[in-house]
Amino acid sequence: MDLETRQLQQLLSDAQQLPEVLLLKPTTSSTNDDVREIATRGVNSVLVCSSLQTQGRGQRQRTWVSPEGNIYLSTLLNTQTPIDGRFALEIALNILQMPSLQALALQVKWPNDLYSAQGKWGGILIEPLSSHQAVVGVGINLQALQHAPSDQQATSLYELGLIQQNRVGLIAELYLALQQSVQWFDFNSYNLAARFNHHASFLNQSVTFEHLDDHYEGQFLGIQNDGAVLIQTSSGPKTFYQGRLRLKAVEN
Repeated sequence: MDLETRQLQQLLSDAQQLPEVLLLKPTTSSTNDDVREIATRGVNSVLVCSSLQTQGRGQRQRTWVSPEGNIYLSTLLNTQTPIDGRFALEIALNILQMPSLQALALQVKWPNDLYSAQGKWGGILIEPLSSHQAVVGVGINLQALQHAPSDQQATSLYELGLIQQNRVGLIAELYLALQQSVQWFDFNSYNLAARFNHHASFLNQSVTFEHLDDHYEGQFLGIQNDGAVLIQTSSGPKTFYQGRLRLKAVEN
């Protein structure tokens, strides 16, 4: 067992959150796939983290750019409440509460992007195995991407002001944040709208919203307590549970 794994084991053991299976890998195809395979053995708690992914993916099977040196972490989360769209929001909000991130001006972009005024610095992928169990993957950019996605702005925690620190400590904080998100979700996501809207990207700004084959324009009013997006359009307010939210392009 290498030094980093021993250090992480100690940190999680001290927090009484040591999983049954803990793997730190230099490279892997997908940490979500690793956790999914381990879960077939009947394991209920697992953490897999890699410095590099060769087949990382995001929502709707989009490719997730996964260069070396960032954090790609997946775990298995078990809930008492049937999983719904609020779960990703709780995960994002709890990640923002990590002690190492408190001094940074970080946001959440509905439904699953870890965001800031300078762009996206991380993302969340939830792949349910049942109504009460899911593989949850989180990708976090620690350092600037050399080949950022062309369809949105990207940034990193170091660019946003994170002071260089122990990588193992960040992994421990992230894993504990994911565990904490389950407790909030099982507590019926108490006061979700107010907590989310406090950190919401694009709040009260002009946005476009893609839902199935339709596109809407309007003002983003935040979310409801059930996790739905509220858009004030020219024909009145509209509510959406699925779709893609983007800032409206400024016309020259």
